[in-house]
Amino acid sequence: MSTDFTFTINSTDLNEHYQPADNTRATTNFANLARGQNRQQNLRNALKMIDNRFNILAHWDNPQGNRYSIELEIISVEMNIQNSTQTFPSIEMLKTNIVDHQTGQRIDGIVGNNFSSYIRDYDFSILLSAHNKDKPSFSVPEDFGDLHGQLFQSFLNSSAYKAQFIKTPVICLSVAETKTYQRTGNQHPILGIEYQPNASSLTEQYFRKMGLKVRYFMPDNVAAPLAFYFMGDLLNDYTNLELISTISTMETFQKIYRPEIYNANTVAGDIYQPDLQHVDYSLTHILYDRDERSRLGIEQGKFAEQHFIKPHKTLFEKLNTEQPCLA
Repeated sequence: MSTDFTFTINSTDLNEHYQPADNTRATTNFANLARGQNRQQNLRNALKMIDNRFNILAHWDNPQGNRYSIELEIISVEMNIQNSTQTFPSIEMLKTNIVDHQTGQRIDGIVGNNFSSYIRDYDFSILLSAHNKDKPSFSVPEDFGDLHGQLFQSFLNSSAYKAQFIKTPVICLSVAETKTYQRTGNQHPILGIEYQPNASSLTEQYFRKMGLKVRYFMPDNVAAPLAFYFMGDLLNDYTNLELISTISTMETFQKIYRPEIYNANTVAGDIYQPDLQHVDYSLTHILYDRDERSRLGIEQGKFAEQHFIKPHKTLFEKLNTEQPCLA
């Protein structure tokens, strides 16, 4: 696949002055926050929540709780297809950077965190819907996620990725409403208590084709576990500060986006099932349009179908035949 695609990486600072570009995926958490009359206050408050959470978790040698702050970069990936003059905006992720105000050092965090892609929008919002139209029960196409998984792995193996990032991504998502999670006896000093699901979710299966495994951990002082998707060894490949940068960033977004789960007033027990209909939770002072996010997912899935899937259908069919995705 590497001979058919090359990748270009662009970086944009995510700060209180951030304004989404015309080609930015509008369904990303950060793009949603950065629109409307409250955009600057939304971003300022979210970034402050991230810093506060980071300092709570990185409490050693930090008596006043203000030693660190987080700087975020939006990593936008454009895909260049061989023999085509057009590029396609394939992936967006976040990169964390840690500023130590005591030493003046700026420390690399983790790339990944929030993850979004047009092809994923197409798969979940367009392809699944078409596949299940007029069917009595839900099912998934046999090759569901194969193309997306191959493209993601091709990106990680590309010279563009290796030139900018030393470590593989960690992507942090919400737990699934449809699954039940059981607390285990395993506890990590940073990631917290580990949970195990009762079954594999569609998202787990989809990300497995990207080459990613998943583990579920509930850090201290949060209401529910988080899903950490990774390659290699999550507990040993990353430093404490790197892990804290992902937890503080993505826990903040989840508290804003899914307060019923992550800002609930009760903490997950030994057996836990997430519930977006839960009513005992607190709201942040940050406006987030969840309905708009769902609607834009469909619109962006249609964009991918029109500008990427259909024009290159023959190439993708050949790739699926020659190089089956990891499962």
